[in-house]
Amino acid sequence: MKPFISIVVPAFDEDERLGVSIEKILAYVQTNNLAAELVVVDDGSSDRTADIARESASKYPGSVTKVIRYEQNRGKGYAVKTGLMSAEADIAIFSDADLSTPIEELPKLIDPIRAGQYDVTFGSRAIDRSLIGDRQPWRREQGGRVINFVIRKMSGLEFADTQCGFKAFNMTKFRPLLDLMTIDRFGFDVEFLYVAKFHGLKLAEIPVRWNDVAGSKVSVFRDTRRMFNELRQIMNNAKKGVY
Repeated sequence: MKPFISIVVPAFDEDERLGVSIEKILAYVQTNNLAAELVVVDDGSSDRTADIARESASKYPGSVTKVIRYEQNRGKGYAVKTGLMSAEADIAIFSDADLSTPIEELPKLIDPIRAGQYDVTFGSRAIDRSLIGDRQPWRREQGGRVINFVIRKMSGLEFADTQCGFKAFNMTKFRPLLDLMTIDRFGFDVEFLYVAKFHGLKLAEIPVRWNDVAGSKVSVFRDTRRMFNELRQIMNNAKKGVY
């Protein structure tokens, strides 16, 4: 039977916390009787990420879980694209492996797509900050604000938070756009939203609960510099007609 929703989880060297996240997702799916598939994409991990994914999924024998693994680390954007390309449902959502946005927030993004109101919905930490539980360290929080300011100025996307790792898609409309994407790493979220808006898809930024989880691989200095470079690539692509 075709699943109603595909849940994509990109993972890189996540064997310490991925198992708990997978069990939370599959328990939620089971409790709510969702016709769902879980797609875990191991982005060239050097640890037991893929094994942990399979072992955790085996605790829920009635669930549908696919584990995709490739040897070379390609970046979170590449992993998300890979997962979305393999998604069988008409609606797909991707979630960070640490579940910094709890899986219970899923209906906030899925229901508007199911109702035909929007084609792409994405979680936001900035619209309603009262929903933030455990906050980021001050330096990372300020770095995120700088990055968002740069994104808005360079891309023209007037969203408060493009980087939250919780986004959902009408795959009938979004799947054909995946072949146009060129960013494999930090800036892929911006490219997803930019290309979707460019092609006339209806986008909605939705406030969600969020908690900072220790072990983030985001570096303020490295990723701010990378974002500048990838934003320039997106803008150049737009000028060249790539999208």
